[in-house]
Amino acid sequence: MTKKNTFIIISLFFVLMSFGQKKTRADRFFEKGDYINAAKYYEEELEKKRHKKAIENIAVCYYNIFEYRLASRYLKQLVKGKYAEKDKTYSNQYNFKLYQVLSALGDYETALDYFKLYKENLSVSLDTSESIEVIEAFKLKNSDYEVKKSQFNSDASDFGAVKFNDSVYFTSDRDNKKLLRKKYKWTHQSFLDIYAVKVNENNDTIGSVKSLPKVINSKLHEGNFCFTNDGNTLYVSRSNYTNGKKEFNDQSTNNIHLYKTIRINGKWSKLEKLAFNKNGFSYQHPALSPDGKRLYFSSNMEGGYGSFDLYYVALEVDGTTGEPVNLGKTINTENREHFPFISQEGHLFFASNGHLGLGMLDNFVSEYVNDAFTQPINLGTPINSRYDDFNLNYYNTEEGFFSSNRNKKNDDIFKFKQTGEIFIREYINRFEVRDIETKEYIPNTTVVLKDKKGNKKYTNTLDSLAFFNINLLANKYEFTAKNESYIPRTLNVTVVEKQDQKHVLYLKKLPPPAPVDPVETVISEKKIDKKLKEEDPRRFELLTDVEGPPVVEKDGKLFFQLAPIYFNFDKWDIRADSKKILDELAAKLERYPNIYLKISSHTDSRGTVRYNQILSERRAESTRNYLALEGFVNARRMQFQGFGELEPIVPCPMLDCTDEEHQLNRRSEFEIVKY
Repeated sequence: MTKKNTFIIISLFFVLMSFGQKKTRADRFFEKGDYINAAKYYEEELEKKRHKKAIENIAVCYYNIFEYRLASRYLKQLVKGKYAEKDKTYSNQYNFKLYQVLSALGDYETALDYFKLYKENLSVSLDTSESIEVIEAFKLKNSDYEVKKSQFNSDASDFGAVKFNDSVYFTSDRDNKKLLRKKYKWTHQSFLDIYAVKVNENNDTIGSVKSLPKVINSKLHEGNFCFTNDGNTLYVSRSNYTNGKKEFNDQSTNNIHLYKTIRINGKWSKLEKLAFNKNGFSYQHPALSPDGKRLYFSSNMEGGYGSFDLYYVALEVDGTTGEPVNLGKTINTENREHFPFISQEGHLFFASNGHLGLGMLDNFVSEYVNDAFTQPINLGTPINSRYDDFNLNYYNTEEGFFSSNRNKKNDDIFKFKQTGEIFIREYINRFEVRDIETKEYIPNTTVVLKDKKGNKKYTNTLDSLAFFNINLLANKYEFTAKNESYIPRTLNVTVVEKQDQKHVLYLKKLPPPAPVDPVETVISEKKIDKKLKEEDPRRFELLTDVEGPPVVEKDGKLFFQLAPIYFNFDKWDIRADSKKILDELAAKLERYPNIYLKISSHTDSRGTVRYNQILSERRAESTRNYLALEGFVNARRMQFQGFGELEPIVPCPMLDCTDEEHQLNRRSEFEIVKY
């Protein structure tokens, strides 16, 4: 940004010299607003003596001529007290300037430290981490605009383009070819004038650029302007004149005031100053409401919130104006708000360096809702950059112009086309959970949706249709799904500014469990000491063999653990259901030829003791014979013994047992007596 600062009042940066000594050459250039020459001579002074006031002023010089790297160098020296004077205090405005120039240089984290300090000195808190997130969101925000540099720019500063009918009108300090032309001390360029050029439907130039007539363009500055809907009234920012002579305020500054001219029979009338202008203040950047009943502008008049605020005045039918009305603290800050524009929908577009942005002036929009302007939204890239971006206006519902010095030289005019929704809206988003192989929904899945700060936006256990719809702001989210049969997974989701977005989280089934080592299972279940493998490998082998009837240990003895070998009441022949059990035992004994058994048989308590003893012996013998004759186990490896009713599992005094309990007592046991 270069020439537009004319309309941000020179006295904003004007600092009178007061060293208690004779003014230097640098001081005199500084007081005249010739910051280029002032900086040159302050450099020479600072090589000899580092005075605080010289460092302040050279920082202001480089700030005003957009040499931000040099400005940051001297601002850092100022805030760190690197000067001769003992008084190391400094004005809070320099914290803000350092925040701005560091932002323009891309060092947002350091910049925000100074912005935080600036805010705290105004008793306002600032969360720098949150501010960094906001700035990153500006930079990462999906672009809502396509921009392109306009064809009618020059090597000078061009800004403030307004399209009316088949022409574009704009402000420029290009060489106007006037004889004995004066140059503006601040920029060493011509004074600002208003120009026009005919364009085609693509806004490409189809004619030469022409200056507006002398009744509008004077020897000094004419800047931002706006037309009424019929094009017959023009409101203009210009250097303050009264009766053809410049007027100065108490600081000898020629402020900017608002004027209007009416076109009658194709000719513009003499510019007329609007009644609400007051000497000592600047009024600039006029913009009309769509119905033409309000004139918006920027001013540093007393009673505002800061440097420059946005105001409006009512325009009466008889041509008079009401009193200025401040747009309030939602829009205005303690710093600068400029270049208002009201869209056909009533929304307010403006430039500000007081709201958090990408650097220097940024373009913002405030939606008009319920007769009030809402919290401003930064329009993000590519409309905004680290440098000055300003003066955005539309000539239809989608297209318009804005200005920027992002090329690090002079201001240029850019044309834009809006391609997205600029206001914060919630968009319909569908979330689904599907099998990665079959692509089918995964029922009974628990889902959680969180925003980037970890706040839960949605949580539920989905049914057979594993999806849900939710309205979300454009932002980053985390979508997590869990199901007992699948590997849980989190999907990072970016919600963009469009409707009906779908996000599918694919889950992969859990792999089948690893094969369980049966030996390890037996060792664990039987609590076998692994040292046994070395101390008694044969015993260890028998206890851990999982094929066939298992071997268990009871009171230090080894037994085959078989399903019960049952006998019918008063019988000793092997039942059919027991033959299968004994066949399995025979097969295992074949694999272990060194095992010797003792077969013990027991009866229930029905019958006499002697009878039961004989019966048990016959049952034991019957079991041994079956193994020998049917299972082909060497009979010499097996001994047998009957115990009658002497060792019941379930005692039955007075024969008070059920048939099932008597059946339990009729049993056989197989002890390993040698292995």
